[in-house]
Amino acid sequence: MTDKFVVRTEAAPAPFQGAPYSQAIITGGFVFVSGQLALKPGDKELSGGTIEEQTEQTFANLRAILEEAGTGLDRLVKTTVFLQNLDDFQGMNSVYAKHVGDTPPARSTVEVARLPSGALVEIEAIAAV
Repeated sequence: MTDKFVVRTEAAPAPFQGAPYSQAIITGGFVFVSGQLALKPGDKELSGGTIEEQTEQTFANLRAILEEAGTGLDRLVKTTVFLQNLDDFQGMNSVYAKHVGDTPPARSTVEVARLPSGALVEIEAIAAV
């Protein structure tokens, strides 16, 4: 079995208190980033009330974790976007496009009944290291 390494940075929110997951895991040449919300490190309230604002903060968290892992948004290979309301797709997508560049990763986008803390968006990611 390939070794796995935990990624942890103070520049992104810590896992919810007592929750058994890591911000990210590196294994097999990839980093697997847990779903990120629009929380600033240390805050308990979501950052921003619009889908665009929340997507921006979500990408700030993803970027911080990926950088701690020695990679970046330009190395994303797969993302999954969870939207509380699929009507927010265009707003999320306009922000998403700014962050993923000219060679965007594979992506799935799904509407879910609820997200933690009442978030409008959550994004998980896989990137090459």
